Amino acid sequence: MSLKEKIIDFRNKRPAAFQAVVVALLFIVAILIFAVMMATRKEVTRQRMTLPAPMVNVKAAEVGPTRVRITGEGTVSPLREIDLVPQVGGRVVLMSPALVAGGMFEKGDLLFRIDPVDYELTVKAAGARVKDLESRLMLTEEEAEAAREEWKIQNGEGNETTPPPLVAKEPQLAAAKAALAGAKADLDKARLNLERTNIKAPFDGRISSKSVDLGQFVGAGQRLGTLFSVEAAEISVPLENVDLRWIAVPGFTTGDADESETRVIADIAGETVIREAKLMRTEGRLDARTRMVNVIVRVDRPYDAMPPLAVGLFVRVEIEGKTLPEGIWLPRGSIHEGDIVYIVDHESRIRFIQVEIARYDRDEVLVRSGIKNGDLVVISPMKIVTEGMKVKHGQRGGSGK
Repeated sequence: MSLKEKIIDFRNKRPAAFQAVVVALLFIVAILIFAVMMATRKEVTRQRMTLPAPMVNVKAAEVGPTRVRITGEGTVSPLREIDLVPQVGGRVVLMSPALVAGGMFEKGDLLFRIDPVDYELTVKAAGARVKDLESRLMLTEEEAEAAREEWKIQNGEGNETTPPPLVAKEPQLAAAKAALAGAKADLDKARLNLERTNIKAPFDGRISSKSVDLGQFVGAGQRLGTLFSVEAAEISVPLENVDLRWIAVPGFTTGDADESETRVIADIAGETVIREAKLMRTEGRLDARTRMVNVIVRVDRPYDAMPPLAVGLFVRVEIEGKTLPEGIWLPRGSIHEGDIVYIVDHESRIRFIQVEIARYDRDEVLVRSGIKNGDLVVISPMKIVTEGMKVKHGQRGGSGK
């Protein structure tokens, strides 16, 4: 038997007791290691976690007489805008330098002239006809006077009867007078047409557009451009129906003249332009689509200041309304569901206060009642809040509108 075969035979014959001893030793070593670990472990103590009080921004309430401000937006429109249309036709022989888009002019300025030669000749012809008919009328009157004298001689000097109309040439006199009146009317019309060859500005204004040039032949009634006045501008501002209860609108909420101070605010040429305005009227009906009322605001002389309140500019309008005796403006985010406001008390704890809202205006809210003067109102957002919760606070300045 070889050596290799002897080793294999020994392994196959080793007793099962040997294997059991090895397993027991391993088990004892594991128990010893566990015992050492348990003996040297540190005692774990339970600790209670404490969260720091959240930081909030508060605003000290300044309750007092507060004026309601109604805001809206609209587009500046001219008070008057007309088409430039000649009443006579002809060739354009003169044009004003102001007759360009954006050109400025004053009332009575000559904008352009139509060739007046034909109309001057018409005036001369009409004048000559008037003189001719005047002489004819004088001749007819002389003939009528002679006929009346002859009739008296034939019927006796003492005859007081009136000669017949045909004898007195009354029909001829009437016809001559009528012809003269018609000729004078033709002369007046010819002079008027001659005057109309000079197209003048009907008001102070600006040119919006033009479609005429020097040498062009234009016809009567042809649209040659558009001009608008600069004496005043109007803005149509859509407001909700409930907003009208706060302001005095002549002819709608009051019969008196405007009592509500109004301002127009616009951003133009890198500047913020503020102009005083006047609340004039409403359009008299609600918009069927939006259910809003259009209020008309007027600004005098919008182009006098620089930069101007230009036509077509989108602007914001602020209208001062009635005054609440005890009111305060708060940020809209400080009003929570159910008209609840968070107040920080003297112990720096949150308290829930229900308030009465007068109106909402963009990002602010006008509170009518529920807040006392000096209350610290939480104006910063809070994700989780409970009444009585401890907070830290920092006061932020500003008192709204």
